[in-house]
Amino acid sequence: METKVNTYRTTAKVVGALYILGFIVGIAGSALGTSGQLDTVSARSMMIAIGALLWVIAAAGDAAHGVLMYPILKQNSERVALGYFSARIAEAAIIAVSALFILLQIPLGAEFLKVGAPEIPYLQSLSALLTQAQAYTYQIGMVALGVAGLTLCYGFYREKLVPQFFIIWGFIGYVSFLGGSMLEILGFNLQLLHTLPGGLWEISIGVWLIAKGFNSTAFISEPTK
Repeated sequence: METKVNTYRTTAKVVGALYILGFIVGIAGSALGTSGQLDTVSARSMMIAIGALLWVIAAAGDAAHGVLMYPILKQNSERVALGYFSARIAEAAIIAVSALFILLQIPLGAEFLKVGAPEIPYLQSLSALLTQAQAYTYQIGMVALGVAGLTLCYGFYREKLVPQFFIIWGFIGYVSFLGGSMLEILGFNLQLLHTLPGGLWEISIGVWLIAKGFNSTAFISEPTK
C-alpha cells in the first residue's frame, strides 16, 4: 500500500507540474504564434514556427494528462478513466491541427513576397481562411478540453482525490470553458473571459498537487473478506 501511495504521489507531482507548464507554454505559444498581416509573416517566420511548436508541446502535455490519470481514475470507474483519456487525446490532436494552420501561414507569407499584384488578393483571402480555420479548430479543442475537465472533476468527486473546493471550482471552470468555446464557434467574441475560471483552476490545482498530492485515503484498499 505504501508503494502504491508513493507512486501516486509522484504522479500527482508530475500532473501538477504539467498543468503549470502547460499554462505557461500555451500563453507563450499564443503570443508568438499570431501570424498577423501576411506581408509581415516572412520576417517573423521563426517566431511563428516556435509559437506553433509550443502549441504542439502543450498538446503533448495534455495527452500525457490522460495517460497519467488513467490508472488512478480506473480504480473507481474504468468508464471515467477511458472517457478522460479519450477526451484528452482528442483535444491534443485537434490543437495539433490548429498549430498546423499556423505553420501554413509561413510558406504562404513567403509566396506573398514573390507574386505580382493580381495574385495578392487571392493569397490574402487564403491567409484569412487559414486564420479562421485555426480559430475554429482551437475552439473545438477547447470544447474537448471542457469535456475532459468535467470528466476529470467527476472522477475527483467519486474518488475524493482532492478537496471538495477544487472539485466545485473545476466544474464551474470547465462548464465555462465548454459553453464559452461553443459561443465563440457561433460567432460571439468573449475575449477569452470564459477561460479565466478554468485557467486559474489549472494553475491552482497544479500547485496543490505538487505540494499536497492526491488524498492518500483514496488509495486505501478495501479490507479482504
